Amino acid sequence: MNTTDIAAPLATLLSELLDGPPSTGGYMLNRGDRGMVRSLDSLTASEASVIVNGGASIAAHVDHVAYGISLMNRWMAGENPWKEADWKASWQRTTVTDEQWRRLRTSFADESRRWLAAIREPRESAEADLTGMISSIVHLAYHLGAIRQMDRSLRGPSASNDVDALGAPGSPP
Repeated sequence: MNTTDIAAPLATLLSELLDGPPSTGGYMLNRGDRGMVRSLDSLTASEASVIVNGGASIAAHVDHVAYGISLMNRWMAGENPWKEADWKASWQRTTVTDEQWRRLRTSFADESRRWLAAIREPRESAEADLTGMISSIVHLAYHLGAIRQMDRSLRGPSASNDVDALGAPGSPP
């Protein structure tokens, strides 16, 4: 299966989650949303370290997602990182210092940019590989939503319903 026909749409969706939609509107986030990278930049280390309702902290979510994307980058580079993957360890960082939070956000942004560049490149892929690529975007969307539920200051703007991603008022993207 060749990803030529879907590489650009996958990159569009991932880019929207990371950096927010274009000014014309988006597919998943409302116009004016700053995306995950800039949303995280607005949090302090102490805010990112708060454990919500006995669950995880935002820092743990970011560490988990950064780890998963780093595995995808290693896989795309020809490695098979899945056998040694320690998903439980990716949830262990619950609190961060200012410097750790800065490094974690930088790591997340860097790994995400590498993954975005990899997704943009059309390639031959088995169905399972393509499913993994798509699921990485869905996984990121899930964690962005979870993080925004944990700290409501990170929420994006409400829908205005003026113009959708296609530029037509009221039409579905």
